[in-house]
Amino acid sequence: MPGDSKSGALHSENGEGKLRVIFLDVGQGASQLLIGPTGKTMLIDAGNNDKEQVMLNYLRQYGVTRLDIVMGTHPDADHIGGLDKVIDYADVGRIYMPKAASNTKTFESVLTSIKRKGLKVNTAKAGLTLDWEDGVRVNMLAPVKNYDDDNDKSAVVKVVYGSTSFLLTGDAEIESEKDMIASGADLRADVLLVGHHGSKSSTSSQFLKAVHPRYGIIQVGKDNNYGHPTKTILQRLKKQGVEVYRNDLQGTVEADSDGSELHITSER
Repeated sequence: MPGDSKSGALHSENGEGKLRVIFLDVGQGASQLLIGPTGKTMLIDAGNNDKEQVMLNYLRQYGVTRLDIVMGTHPDADHIGGLDKVIDYADVGRIYMPKAASNTKTFESVLTSIKRKGLKVNTAKAGLTLDWEDGVRVNMLAPVKNYDDDNDKSAVVKVVYGSTSFLLTGDAEIESEKDMIASGADLRADVLLVGHHGSKSSTSSQFLKAVHPRYGIIQVGKDNNYGHPTKTILQRLKKQGVEVYRNDLQGTVEADSDGSELHITSER
């Protein structure tokens, strides 16, 4: 596999010119690694505290030494638990997190790692366009406003490459979904990261209709205590004709786009 020293990410033989969106299997948690057509990288979330080593192994596996953008969607441990070690390990460009205070050890250790690197946090909010890769549009669609619930504060990102698109939703719940719909943002996407691990507090029928995805990815751990993904959501996805991939059943799932066609592969 030839390395691309400028970008800090390895390409597979046919990876050039492709956008790779990799839904890493971090058990009951979430993490998406994006590798752009020229090798720019973005990491959204990093699993729970006990997945720190797993995250570092993934970065090595994909040949990532630099992360151009790092995003913590919201302060929950199963999303930002591994971020401190990732920030310690990689050369980091910019960091985005929503305005959300949390007094957990997990949150504090992420802030400590950010500070140690001399980085500052950019506030994640609706209306931002992130400068990442030429030819790839990255728009932040949420949080639209301030919420009491940390899940609804989740940063939600839409990534568009050519005629293909991805909507990455963190743990955004129905209130945030309603506000995204009301904002008039274009929510249509080919690939949807199903909100909040397939909990029924997310992925309302109205939101699913607005997104109208072909594929739904559920980041969920085997035999988790939450009953994720719920039957309600699985039925709703089925009814809409969405093809579902799950980390607990298929391991890491990767969606690649050459700008016109999508190709999905999974570990098992």
